[in-house]
Amino acid sequence: MIKFMYSKLDIYCIVNYTIYAKHALQRGVKMKSRIQAYRKAKRISQEELALAVGVTRQTITSLEGEKYMASLTLAYRIAKYFNTTIEDLFVFDDSED
Repeated sequence: MIKFMYSKLDIYCIVNYTIYAKHALQRGVKMKSRIQAYRKAKRISQEELALAVGVTRQTITSLEGEKYMASLTLAYRIAKYFNTTIEDLFVFDDSED
């Protein structure tokens, strides 16, 4: 398993994202996951990603299918694994359906 170190900037980004996410979800905005796209670009399986970030394959399946919302800690670990930001990995879609 990968160990993660949090810098002051990481913590600042996490706090701000948490506030933004809370307000967006309260307004009924849906969150879309880009995990599958990142995973396929890196050519790794759901199982490999799950092992790398410390969850089960079923959790990754649920995240990719947008049936489960990642905890902030898990979102951070996945973003770090793909060397991206939480904001790029999970996108809020407030367009009307």
